[in-house]
Amino acid sequence: MSHSRLGLADAWGNLRSVRFNQDMTAFVCAFQDGLRIFNIDPIREQAHYTEEQVGSIAHAEMLYRTNLVALVSGGRRPKFADNTVMIYDDLTGKMVLEFTFPDQVLAVRMKKDKIVAVCKNQIHVFSFPNKPKKLFSVDTRDNPLGLCEVSPIRCGEREVMVFPGYKTGSIQMVDLFTTEQRVSSAPVSLNAHKNELVCLAINQQGTMVATASTKGTLIRIWDTSRRVQLVELRRGADQAKIYCINFSSSDEWLCCSSDKGTVHIFALQDYRLNKRSALASIGVPGAYAGSQWSLASFTVPQECACICAFGTQGHIAAVCLDGSFHKYHFSADGICNQAKYDVITELCEDCDWLNMKDN
Repeated sequence: MSHSRLGLADAWGNLRSVRFNQDMTAFVCAFQDGLRIFNIDPIREQAHYTEEQVGSIAHAEMLYRTNLVALVSGGRRPKFADNTVMIYDDLTGKMVLEFTFPDQVLAVRMKKDKIVAVCKNQIHVFSFPNKPKKLFSVDTRDNPLGLCEVSPIRCGEREVMVFPGYKTGSIQMVDLFTTEQRVSSAPVSLNAHKNELVCLAINQQGTMVATASTKGTLIRIWDTSRRVQLVELRRGADQAKIYCINFSSSDEWLCCSSDKGTVHIFALQDYRLNKRSALASIGVPGAYAGSQWSLASFTVPQECACICAFGTQGHIAAVCLDGSFHKYHFSADGICNQAKYDVITELCEDCDWLNMKDN
């Protein structure tokens, strides 16, 4: 499908947020008029909950590909308060759990046995979904973006949760497993950037964390066990707002998107694949000259929030808040070709999904 079809992606203002599930095989879209869930490969609508069912949604989180979805209301016709996390069960077609907090919920993260609610100055962790109970809360610095990520998989006896530390540009890491077991585990802080954080990512096992600041030129990768920086990757020379960072499931690649309208792909296991500045080849000293630049990239709509994630067999997908879906194939030599373009709001728009579901 031609890239010129971008003009038909018109979900601006209606699509509030987009979020991949934990294994990057699907994504959930929070709309002013309800909620939709899409499969990635192939791209198709999996579920469609109307405004009458769930109201206007600000944030949503899937639990892998299970029947449970976490919702936070917000927008023109919210059905619930914005300080409440509702759990919708697709099997029963109704809300089955409710978590209420003193302040507005800015983000929700789910694991198979835990749910995390992120507020401006606190993060609350509950056991989930059977007989939910509060495990603990953590006080944080002002976190208006609701930055917080949890490792989907337990690595040994470590389950890492990362969020902004008290010092500007720092991150704080908490081991959910030891905290749950009531074992004393002092939070670990790392000074990641000089400016405020704008984006965080964690790999599947929780062994690596990626950070970016409001400057948006650099992405830094950290070893969560040794608490050291592994590599610094350069998105670009100009300031940008980074929307999303994601690791591939194998930790071989990392991608990021920004308001510059470009999705970048970096190599994490063989740094030699990443491009270098021409200044490095002529012996110019300094961090900029020695920077590692992306090995491949592709364009999406500029100044439009966009999330990106790796699929299978060298594919990468990006979903933007204008409703456009982009799928590319890339190779280690930096070649990147478009494999699919679609407008998610048009998928299944002519069919009655609710009737289809009941048949």
